[in-house]
Amino acid sequence: MISIMKAERLKWKKTFIPKLVWLAPIVTILLTALLMGGSFFQSGAYNWWYTMLLPGALTICCALVIEKDSKLKYHSILAMPLDLKKIWFGKILACSTWLLVIILIFFAGITAGGILFGNSYSFINSLTGSLLIFVTFLWQIPLCLFLAAKLGTYMAILINLVGNIAGMIAFANGNYWYSVPYAITARLICPTLKILPNGLPVPEGSPLLSMSVIVPGILIALAWFAIISYLTARWFQKREAK
Repeated sequence: MISIMKAERLKWKKTFIPKLVWLAPIVTILLTALLMGGSFFQSGAYNWWYTMLLPGALTICCALVIEKDSKLKYHSILAMPLDLKKIWFGKILACSTWLLVIILIFFAGITAGGILFGNSYSFINSLTGSLLIFVTFLWQIPLCLFLAAKLGTYMAILINLVGNIAGMIAFANGNYWYSVPYAITARLICPTLKILPNGLPVPEGSPLLSMSVIVPGILIALAWFAIISYLTARWFQKREAK
């Protein structure tokens, strides 16, 4: 599996993927610094990050991973004496590593920005928020790979961005947030970083501040990741017969 991941990363060298891992966090931080500096810097940056810019960057990354193979009509993959499930899982793991790196770069930037503009969060709270974003975004990787392979790059980006925004706005503050995977990140951010999906602070005394949702939210998100990874791997394996 490690060799498959290394092979995937080698394919990325002449794509936009390595640049995107730096560009997305830097654009988020600079944009927030220019428009919302001061005491709102960290909360504003986190809000824009997990609601729009990170979903967009992740979808583009997954779409480019698929696009590299689809241009060759998957001949280079189909010719390999490997189980296509393993190749698919290798793509998922490679993208998961990319996701972790981009989130850590953002975390480093937000921490440095906090020193300049003032910290809204402690180091531990900020790190916890970043790691929660990573864990609850993992399930989107196999989904985006599938959407890109099935519908193309632009449709994958459109569907996933609309899903993120609509899911967070419509369900994150409600009682059924756990049933919509797109809403999980925003629901867990409410008690962790105390910001709503619209960027406003969570009111004092609100039930949204309850930390009891953290463990169930993580488990549900990981379950979605496992299920979607397995189902999409089964789908990709059927290309063997074509």
